[in-house]
Amino acid sequence: QVQLVESGGGSVQPGDSLRLSCATSGFTLDDYAIGWFRQAPGKEREGVACISNKDVSSKNTGTYYADSVEGRFTISRDIAKNTVSLEMNSLQPDDTGVYYCAATSTAVATLFPSWYQHWGQGTQVTVSS
Repeated sequence: QVQLVESGGGSVQPGDSLRLSCATSGFTLDDYAIGWFRQAPGKEREGVACISNKDVSSKNTGTYYADSVEGRFTISRDIAKNTVSLEMNSLQPDDTGVYYCAATSTAVATLFPSWYQHWGQGTQVTVSS
């Protein structure tokens, strides 16, 4: 059974960095597309970063980022550890929300939540002064 478990969230000040981790099991990580999403209270869930599977990634960069996080966030995959990370730098209050890791058996990743089959429970990120 596919399982995703997020960790690494916390409360930080503007300008700080956090590294989120998604521990995966029940599937071959690099055969799937993976996405990171976030949801603030009262708002819709939005995609922040995603990475396509190994076949797509071998042909191009394989990653997409929301405009609001481009240049600040980096998604990466560690096959040996079966984990996906989201490095977040220069955090701002608008980055506050619950962050979710998601996976789908498709080759191509997108920033649309409906694309994904499997979801973790989320980890809270709070950015405030």
